[in-house]
Parts: sequence; C-alpha cells; structure tokens
Amino acid sequence: MRKNGTWLVCGAVLAALVFVVTAQDAQARPKYMGGFKEAYPALVTQADTVKCNVCHFGDKKTNRNDYGMAVGKALGEKNVMDAAKITEGLKKAEAEKNADGKTFGELIKDGKLPGKAP
Repeated sequence: MRKNGTWLVCGAVLAALVFVVTAQDAQARPKYMGGFKEAYPALVTQADTVKCNVCHFGDKKTNRNDYGMAVGKALGEKNVMDAAKITEGLKKAEAEKNADGKTFGELIKDGKLPGKAP
C-alpha cells in the first residue's frame, strides 16, 4: 500500500515538472491594444482587423514597426501594465515622426493606423 502512494507522488511531481518545463511564455499585451482602442476610438475597426500589427510586423512579435518602437521608447520600460502609463506612452509617441516625415499623431488624426514596417 505504501509503494502505491510513493509512485503516485512521484508521478505527480514528474507531471508537474513536465508542465513547467514545456510551458510557453506568452507575450501578449492585451492592455496595450485596449489602451490604443480607448485612446483612438475612430481607429478601433482598423485595429481589430490588423490586431498586433498596429505595433508589430511579420510573424515574430519581437519585430516592431516604427510606431511600435516609438511607443516602446515612450513607455521607457518593458511590460507596462498600468493603463494610465500606457495611455501616456501612446500620447507621447504621437509626437515622433515616421520615415515619411509625418508624426504618428498626424496619421492618427487623418484616420490612418500609424505603424509601418521597415
């Protein structure tokens, strides 16, 4: 009877270890998209269409477009979770210029998504 309990504990520990080792690191930042939609309600439909590509491009989420880099710079740190800081970072990024010489704020005011892949 005691052997069965030992095997059960060992099995549970092994299962937990496998779970921890194989778990993938999720990098989604839903608060960023929520902050963008709240700050720019006229662009919600477009943002819902392109999703993460408001700030990213390609398949890798480490690939940030020019707007994503400006927002990251404006935030000043990784993985900001405070809604007020996110909104502040978005507003600060509006002043930055893209490669065409327009500010992101001008593009947003014109009803266009600001990000452009390099």
